[in-house]
Amino acid sequence: MTQVADRITRKEAKAQEERLRKVWADPSGWRYWTSVNNYQIGLWYAATAFAFMLFAGVLALMVRVQLAVPGNDFLSADLFNQAFTLHGTVMMFLFAVPIFEAVAIFLLPPMLGARELPFPRLSAFGFWSFLLGGIFVCGSIFFNAAPSSGWFMYPPLATDKELSGIGADIWLLGLSFIEIASIAAAVELIVGILKCRAPGMRINMMPLFAWYLLVVAGMILFAFPPLIAGDILFELERMFDWPFFNPERGGDPILWQHLFWIFGHPEVYIIFLPAIALMAMIVPTFSQRRIVGYSWIVLAAVGTGFLSFGLWVHHMFTTGLPQISLAFFSAASEAVAIPTGVQIFVFIATMLAGRVIFSVPMLFGAGGLAIFVMGGLTGVMVALAPFDWQAHDTYFVVAHLHYVLIGGMLFPVIAGLYYYYPLINARKLSDRAGKLAFWLMFIGFNVAFFPMHLSGLRGMPRRVFTFPPEVGWDWLNLISTIGAFILASGILVIVIDVLRPKHREPEGESNPWNAGTLEWISEPKENWGVRSIPIIESRYPLWDQANLMRDINRGRFYLPDAEEGRREGLVTSVLDAKPIQVLRVAGTAYVPIISALFLGGAFVAMTFHWWIATIISAVGAFAAIVYWLWTGTAELPEKLQKHIGLGVTLPLYVSGPSSTGWWAMFITMVGDGTAFASLIFGYFFYWTIHEDFTAGSKGPGAQWPMIGLGLFAAAWIAMIYARRLNSRGFVLAMRACLMFGALLTIGGCVAAMAGPISYGMDPKLHVYPAIVWVLVLWTVVHAVLGLVMQVYCLARSLAGRLTAQHDVDLQNVVLYWHFLSVTTLPTFAVIGLFPRML
Repeated sequence: MTQVADRITRKEAKAQEERLRKVWADPSGWRYWTSVNNYQIGLWYAATAFAFMLFAGVLALMVRVQLAVPGNDFLSADLFNQAFTLHGTVMMFLFAVPIFEAVAIFLLPPMLGARELPFPRLSAFGFWSFLLGGIFVCGSIFFNAAPSSGWFMYPPLATDKELSGIGADIWLLGLSFIEIASIAAAVELIVGILKCRAPGMRINMMPLFAWYLLVVAGMILFAFPPLIAGDILFELERMFDWPFFNPERGGDPILWQHLFWIFGHPEVYIIFLPAIALMAMIVPTFSQRRIVGYSWIVLAAVGTGFLSFGLWVHHMFTTGLPQISLAFFSAASEAVAIPTGVQIFVFIATMLAGRVIFSVPMLFGAGGLAIFVMGGLTGVMVALAPFDWQAHDTYFVVAHLHYVLIGGMLFPVIAGLYYYYPLINARKLSDRAGKLAFWLMFIGFNVAFFPMHLSGLRGMPRRVFTFPPEVGWDWLNLISTIGAFILASGILVIVIDVLRPKHREPEGESNPWNAGTLEWISEPKENWGVRSIPIIESRYPLWDQANLMRDINRGRFYLPDAEEGRREGLVTSVLDAKPIQVLRVAGTAYVPIISALFLGGAFVAMTFHWWIATIISAVGAFAAIVYWLWTGTAELPEKLQKHIGLGVTLPLYVSGPSSTGWWAMFITMVGDGTAFASLIFGYFFYWTIHEDFTAGSKGPGAQWPMIGLGLFAAAWIAMIYARRLNSRGFVLAMRACLMFGALLTIGGCVAAMAGPISYGMDPKLHVYPAIVWVLVLWTVVHAVLGLVMQVYCLARSLAGRLTAQHDVDLQNVVLYWHFLSVTTLPTFAVIGLFPRML
């Protein structure tokens, strides 16, 4: 049986709880917005994402009104293009992914038995970046400046400034800013799931929701960076005329399609898997039965995530790729149905093994799965190249896309809203309103989108703003428009149900659905997580561990008090969830808001080519982030160890692979490395499509790249020795190594730039010098960041904040230099030796 602390008096327990409540309380007034609490950030995230969804829904209704009858003039052609582009952009980037980040930030701490995720200020920074970027992108339509080239921004239409206007820049830079928020959330979620689980919650005992979010966060690290790399190339062409997608100067617009769909198809599963995660929590609860085939569904989730990266070319079957490519990607597109089917059959088996309660969450979940299966069947059809050649860019694909995304995402999200709403204010939403909303949405959805299959098979192309009456699409479009408004009425019912006053309704039970997972131990009135951090022995602890909720709420487990007046949580081992550290969690602060404002200002100013404002904003963002790191991370504790209860004492400070900061750096570098690999992919893509890739250019030569490589390698070795010297207490020698490494880094940057400059490589003339300059600048920018880290460590040492015992900063910086050395080697080898050595 679980070990439980000795009983304490009711008075002592009350005093402990009051100290915890005081420590974790959020400020009021204007300072309320400085909150970094997972409860508040999750709610803000979710409310903002739903607001953007409603905005995108209004745009969709405008599009449907325009297409209701032939020859309509409700919208002009340009405004129609802006509306459908912004609709797709908002739904994909500002709702589908952020809503699950919001749910994860809100649910994961109590679900894992934790007080908080490890980097709450990072979550707050991600939210403010998401909010500012979303307002910037969405607000553009009110100034007739919204992107109008489709949510995929294909060149050469989108790279032509006269055709696309400033809207393409708003799309590129605004979404790049938003993608920073997504990657920040991915880092937070991965570290939180791996390192902040309750003791005893081994990795094979995690809730399925956590497993799915771990897979999705990992997918974000590999899917979003290629789009960021593509955005860089795209914006360099638009701003500075570097010809990455201009065939006249060696570029190729197909490269954009590769980079975009390497992101775009995994994006579908990044959206789908968290929805299935919600179903994995709802189905066992309303079947009153543990999930059947836990291991199978985990393997299926991992398999779906893995296979999703092998499907991107099935969006490009009509681009003239070789037949062997079509065959491979067609087979991969068919294969992904296998793990997807496993997950659905696991849910069916669980319901058959239990006694299903047909509640509103189950109604939305079952309806969503039915719609998704229909979308999956049409997905198998378009995965076949011969059929795709006929259906490509028709409304058949529009219907397939919405069946997959709305069935696989929106309906489960609404199911999750009705299921988890009691965690927000201790009251359920209306069953009557929920059932009415479901049937309006289910009927309206099918009336709206099923006819699009037929209009697509009749030849109606996507992205046309009007059509003549004699082509036979009129009745199908009118029916689709009617269905869209029925669907919208169902969503309106949900909005009214959520916003209606509920203060007169009695509060419900703390676990109204009799769920078995740990998130239901949290009290809606308290936003500071669990009262004490429990020991977990089951996948469904509320069903299997008697009196667990009572013992948690009476403070009989770990960290039942806040003696030092600090926010604290536990760090545990990755596999076995054994306690290894007491983590001091950051509190409320303005710095995440200030950092997001300055960084957002830099992206906005860059959009309009306000270079002075860009520099000022970038410097402000840099200063804010350095201040954030200096004051809010790697804090030196007042004592070495702390008693956490149950006879256990843990350190307050650890470094290296045991620390959350080391894992955050490693995970961030994985994402950064994916973006770098995408640029290298671009280099060799151009080589494959040209007989003479260099167009007669001599390139940067081999001498300067090899000198640069040697200098960076020496700087890396200096950093390794600095870490060793610091661990042995040789402070002066460590500082000398840091200074020497900084000098070597500066020399490496100069050598890297010297090659293209000395050979007069003009990036405007041809794609070869342009891609060489991109790789060089990528390396130099990262080296400058490494230089800043070296100076930062030196300053921390001089200030007495970096010692032999407290070396988190140096450990993390050395890890960064490992990554930098790994990327500089292929960079200089490629630009200096290839294709010269051939």
